[in-house]
Amino acid sequence: MLFLLAATMLNAYIPPKIFPYLNLLSLAFPFLMIANILICIFWVLSWKKRAFVFLLATVLLLTPIRRWLNYSEKNDEKADFKVLSFNNKVNEFGKERVEDYVNSFDADFVFLQEAGYEKLGNPSLQNLKFTVHNPIISFYSKYEIIENGSIPFVSNGDALYADVVVKGKRIRFVNVYLEPFQLHKSMVKPTSDIDENEEKARGLVRKFLPVFKTHQKQVEILKDFIKQSPYPVILAGDFNSVPNSYEYYSVSDILQDCFLEAGNGFSTSFHDYKFPIRIDYIFSSKELKPLSYKVDRTRKLSDHYPVMATFSLKN
Repeated sequence: MLFLLAATMLNAYIPPKIFPYLNLLSLAFPFLMIANILICIFWVLSWKKRAFVFLLATVLLLTPIRRWLNYSEKNDEKADFKVLSFNNKVNEFGKERVEDYVNSFDADFVFLQEAGYEKLGNPSLQNLKFTVHNPIISFYSKYEIIENGSIPFVSNGDALYADVVVKGKRIRFVNVYLEPFQLHKSMVKPTSDIDENEEKARGLVRKFLPVFKTHQKQVEILKDFIKQSPYPVILAGDFNSVPNSYEYYSVSDILQDCFLEAGNGFSTSFHDYKFPIRIDYIFSSKELKPLSYKVDRTRKLSDHYPVMATFSLKN
C-alpha cells in the first residue's frame, strides 16, 4: 500500500510518454489513502510496532493528502478581486439558469469551459462586459481586456489568455481545458459480470493512456507560455487531471495551488461518478496572495461544481 502511494509521487519526475501507468495510479490515490488509514488503525489497535512505520509514512504524505482535503486558517484581509472557474457543460441544464447562477457570485473574472460553443450561444453575464471566446472556453472580466490571444494546443482541448490591469497591476489570466477522456457512466459502472468488468477495465486503460500522453504535450506548451509571461499569472480551468498526476505536478512546479494556500474541506469538483474527483483548479503566481478558495456544491447545473478564489495584490 505504501509503495503504491509513494509511486504516485513519481509522477513529478516520470512523464506519461515514458511510463503512463503512474498517471493511471494517481486516480486511485483517495482509495489508497483510505486503505492506508484503515491499516494504520488496525496496527495501532493491535499494538504492533509496524504501526509507527505506517503512521510516519502517512505524515510524509501530508501534502499529497492536502491536495484533496485541506484546512487553512480564515483570512480576514480585504480581497482585491474574485475569480470563478466553471465547466458549465454547454449549458445543458439551461442557459438562463447557468447565467443566474454564475451572476449570483458577483465575481470579477469568470472562466468557463465547455462554455456553450458558438452555435448554442455563450452565457451573458452581468457586469462582465469584457469577454474573450474560443470554440470551447470563454473568459469574462469586469475590467477592460488590454491584450488577449489563443495558446496553440495539440489535439482537442483549448487555452486562451487575457491581460487585465487590476488596481494598477497587470495580470495575465489563462483559461485552459485539457484533452477530455470522453467517458460516460456506463463505461465505469461495475456490473455483476466479472468478465464484463474486466473488459471495461481494459477499455478504460486503452482510453486513458493516449490522453495522458496528449496532456503531457499540452502542459508543456502551457508551461512554456506561462514562463515567458512578464506579468503575474492566474491559471484556471478544467484540467481533466487529478492531484498527484503528472499534469498537476508540472503546473504546481511553476504556480501555487490556491486550494493548498487558502482552501478548506474537500476539493473535489466533479460529481458525475460516485467517487471523489478533483479536476478543476485555480493556480496563481506567488506575487498574488490567495485569501480564500471554495468549491460551491449548492446547485448541480453541470457535472462539475464551480471553484472560486479571492486574491490580494499584496504578497
